[in-house]
Amino acid sequence: MQIGQIHQRRLADTIVEQLESMILEGALQPGERLPAERVLATQFGVSRPSLREAMQKLAAKGLLVSRQGGGNYVAETLGSSFSDPLAALLGDHPEAQRDLLEFRHTLEADCAYYAALRATETDRQHLRAVYEALQASFALDGRAGRAEAGAADARFHLAIAEASHNVILLHTIRGLFDLLQRNTVTNIGDMYELRPETRGALMGQHRELFEAIIEGRAEDARQCANRHIGYVREVLAERREEAGRQARARRRERVLGR
Repeated sequence: MQIGQIHQRRLADTIVEQLESMILEGALQPGERLPAERVLATQFGVSRPSLREAMQKLAAKGLLVSRQGGGNYVAETLGSSFSDPLAALLGDHPEAQRDLLEFRHTLEADCAYYAALRATETDRQHLRAVYEALQASFALDGRAGRAEAGAADARFHLAIAEASHNVILLHTIRGLFDLLQRNTVTNIGDMYELRPETRGALMGQHRELFEAIIEGRAEDARQCANRHIGYVREVLAERREEAGRQARARRRERVLGR
């Protein structure tokens, strides 16, 4: 029987694996700057040459970008499959917006379910801070208020994805973030115009979702997410019908010369 030699693993490969896990789990985010080499080497308990070798391997994989005199950064392009100009293109088409809501109906329900099951105390603290910012944004008026509410809404749902501890769900939501934010801003503006009670309804829906996750009620959290997206779909469908009626009325006016 032949016995092969055992090859000792290079320290740089262990560092690569550790940093890859941090990127995958969302601990390191696209565009984020890594600590200085000296600091990082101390944190990992390794030599700077080993760390530098690991950085070079990650850069070769397209995960890190080194800037002359500016340190090492997680590549900004990671997970940006729905960034500009595709986000703008999708955001301008009502059919694509309907498809996004249909997609969110399934995706965010699962995020909420797993977040309720798996959220750590750190996750809950972060979720609480984002939720409070979201509720405060609903008190703002005007176009700027709608934009802030849309951005806060998107951050809230991203925080839920982070708390789900499912890396596929997390990076899917993160990849959709710009599109999700654009869609939410548009939706909020349309909904406010159609139903004055929308502001209070959305605040209540997000509160129920937040509380279900914080209290670990997984199935309730799933149902809350479903009801929330269902409500948005219902109001926007009503908005589209109203817009269609207005367009028909204008066409009649032009034809009849009224």
